[in-house]
Amino acid sequence: MTPLFISVLLAAMCLECRAQKDNVLQAKGEETAAAGGTVTLHCLYNSSGTNNYLFWYKQDGNNSPKFILMRISRDDGKTAEEFKERFSSTLDSSIRSVPLKIQKLQLSDSAVYYCALQPTVTGNSKTLYKNLWSKDNRILHNIH
Repeated sequence: MTPLFISVLLAAMCLECRAQKDNVLQAKGEETAAAGGTVTLHCLYNSSGTNNYLFWYKQDGNNSPKFILMRISRDDGKTAEEFKERFSSTLDSSIRSVPLKIQKLQLSDSAVYYCALQPTVTGNSKTLYKNLWSKDNRILHNIH
């Protein structure tokens, strides 16, 4: 069996976080597992919001991060079609955890995995936008 190397980014993302206490934590930076096996990537979150949307993304090489899945509660949410067969997650709000389980590991699973949080007070998802700034504080891109 060929060992797989799966890297988990420690500085996870928090989308639209309103307070310092809104954050996600991926405590273990790297996971190594054998091809064909299973690995669980852990993510804990803190949020001042009442409804939370938790996301997982995969980034390999120099490519942009790819959406894997989103969870609102337990198994409720959305999973991208290409990940449905082998990637799963169950949100446990009692311990504020949303682990990502990857089964039947393949070499192509070696990547950086991001856990992200989007807290909402009403449960309605607002349009996300992010300004990317240049060194002299001019807006380079405004992504909606």
